[in-house]
Amino acid sequence: MPEFHWTGTNKQGRTLSGVITAANSREAKDLLEKRGVTVLKIRTKGMDLSKLGQFGTNITDKMLARFTRQFATMINAGLPLVNCLQILARQQDNKAFMNIIADITAEVEKGGTLADAMSRHTLFSELYVNMVAAGEQGGILDTILARLAQHLEKAASLRSKIKAAMMYPMIVMIVVVLVVSAMLLFIIPIFEKMFTDLGGELPGPTQFVVHLSQFFTKNILFIVIGVIGLIVAYKAWYKTDAGQKVIDQLKISMPIFGPLNRKMAIARFTRTLGTLISSGVAILDGLSITSKTAGNRVVADAIMQARASISGGENISNPLEASGVFPTMVTQMIAVGEETGGLDDMLLKIADFYEEEVDVAVGALTSTLEPLMIVILGGIVGGMVIAMYLPIFDLIGTVGQ
Repeated sequence: MPEFHWTGTNKQGRTLSGVITAANSREAKDLLEKRGVTVLKIRTKGMDLSKLGQFGTNITDKMLARFTRQFATMINAGLPLVNCLQILARQQDNKAFMNIIADITAEVEKGGTLADAMSRHTLFSELYVNMVAAGEQGGILDTILARLAQHLEKAASLRSKIKAAMMYPMIVMIVVVLVVSAMLLFIIPIFEKMFTDLGGELPGPTQFVVHLSQFFTKNILFIVIGVIGLIVAYKAWYKTDAGQKVIDQLKISMPIFGPLNRKMAIARFTRTLGTLISSGVAILDGLSITSKTAGNRVVADAIMQARASISGGENISNPLEASGVFPTMVTQMIAVGEETGGLDDMLLKIADFYEEEVDVAVGALTSTLEPLMIVILGGIVGGMVIAMYLPIFDLIGTVGQ
């Protein structure tokens, strides 16, 4: 039997990892949960088959969503599973994706389930594999794949909106850094030499810019090393438990971007959990999977607290409200969904609402940041130019007298 690498937490919240032997990933997960382990990640021991034949190619979210949508359509049309996979493999331009589908096809032809074949590849997330397994067991694979495709498409759309919102300020900041660095390294020293030749005392703003240029020129190597060191230190700290909690708390608390990050996390959580529950995945498994796709440690912890609450016989809404991460409207709607037995529908409605909120927030953020960043860029560059021309203006005034 194959061996599986696993990572999880015990009842005390301690992170554990190891190797377990089982017939498939679902059996391995069941065995671990019987031991009191909440599985966070599980994969086949040995070569990472998701890298098979990639050679630098990249399988995008859009490619996976398109594959899932086409797969659902073919299954719904009554084509045999193996035939669907063979057709989809031939349609792929990406060699890596084609090899992955071919490997899945070979496993299914041997008598394995589609979910187990997909679990061998990190391309397919735990959410994806669990939903496919639920679809196979319930005989509604086409419906599940259609839901998966919709989920992937909406998730990709949400990510692209956030990237679009962040792109403009990032580009402007890069331009600011490059322009200011070029002025300090190349332009200001020319003015400095000219002012030295003329003699006299420089105005305060000009002296500040000249001293800044001297410092920047003499220490450029240390500044670059320092910036790289800060980036490396940030990434290293973020990998720690304490660092991740602090940084992710800042992400949802800071002005302007904080509310946007919170709305995005809520939309992702409700969309994922609603899709899983509507597909027949048990709510405890759904919460465990959703916590790993939350994209924020604070939100993930709140979800795991809700999971612990449910396993203890309580509801999901109270611990979510107690976390302070989720707005009252969200927790109240979830409570209504629990009471009426329509939790999946309610979660998807919340997701629709917050995705619209993200749209509005991105539009407002973009319209606010554009003039703000232009003012910042103009203020910095313009201020430096004015500072360098102040001695010339003073000289002209002196000559005029």
